Amino acid sequence: MTLSPRIGVVIVTMGTRPRELEALLASVAKQDVPAARVVLVGNATSLDDVSTDVLGAAGTPGATEVTKVPLTENLGCPGGRNVGLELLRDGGGADGEEVDVVVELDDDGLLIATDVFREVRRQFAEDPRLGIIGFRVADEQGRTERRWVPRLRAGDPMRGGPVTAFLGGGHAFSMPMLRQIGLWPGEFFFGHEESDLAWRALDGGWEIRYVPTLVLQHPRTSPARHAVYYRFTARNRVWLARRRLPVPLIPVYLGVWITLAMLRMRSVTGLKAWWGGFAEGIRTPAGERAPMSWRTVWRMTRLGRPPVL
Repeated sequence: MTLSPRIGVVIVTMGTRPRELEALLASVAKQDVPAARVVLVGNATSLDDVSTDVLGAAGTPGATEVTKVPLTENLGCPGGRNVGLELLRDGGGADGEEVDVVVELDDDGLLIATDVFREVRRQFAEDPRLGIIGFRVADEQGRTERRWVPRLRAGDPMRGGPVTAFLGGGHAFSMPMLRQIGLWPGEFFFGHEESDLAWRALDGGWEIRYVPTLVLQHPRTSPARHAVYYRFTARNRVWLARRRLPVPLIPVYLGVWITLAMLRMRSVTGLKAWWGGFAEGIRTPAGERAPMSWRTVWRMTRLGRPPVL
């Protein structure tokens, strides 16, 4: 990777959070290292009402090229992000040079510091095997929920370093890594797409690094607010196991998560949807099977999270 990696940004929106999106774009524009390019993908939305004036007029010093990509259908979060990633991967930067790093941000997130891109660029420039940087997600009061910490021991959200997972709301990818391992599993639509990509990255020899000083402010919400949450969570766990785990670990992984899901379930409707999704994951094609090596299993175990938890 170059000494000064060029940064691209991908944001996917359904057009339902216009104020939050405008604030996010403004926070991108305030970065002291400007992005080479910003791609806005509209999942089943035209983006006609989205203003990009906050990123500067074309041709002015420090202005960022913004590309709007309206989609006629909702491809889900991973599918929409893939549209943006493919555009940056195949189209390069504004002046024809390649984008080396891609930052992906939730449309209701906010970069509260102005040096996020500078630090992202520095870390990728210094470590050619760094594949993914995970940001710390915090609410408006600066609090990070345990489920937002990509470790099993989540008591200290400020403990950074190598991990086996990352949050989809705010992160940065190495473009060379994406060229090697591929993009998001678009067929997942919602849920566990981060695990699929993270496991492929680790199996490809890349590092995932949690950097808690890089903060994405995000409102506290429950993933169960999505109507498809229980169904897709169960289905995608089965698909994930069938695609990425060595055969002996598949029943162990599914057994662990069946137990945890049943212990945590508080809704009869959710229970029915969960088991429906689990059955769907068993009977439908999971996609190409490419299980991780036992070396990767051991690497993840040494990092504190074996791929059965």
